[in-house]
Amino acid sequence: MRKPLSKSQAVCLFLLWIILCFMVLISTEHIDGPLILSILVSGALVWIPLRKVFRKNK
Repeated sequence: MRKPLSKSQAVCLFLLWIILCFMVLISTEHIDGPLILSILVSGALVWIPLRKVFRKNK
């Protein structure tokens, strides 16, 4: 079983995801449906572990 993320790791993960989304959005010529869908799915994949970290530490 894995160790849970610490708060600092969770913040780093969130910031890296924001930077990656920003880089993708500024490098694309046009924003279309598959791009928006992939950003939303990646956001869900990032948000679920972060939610567990912040709920557990309350």
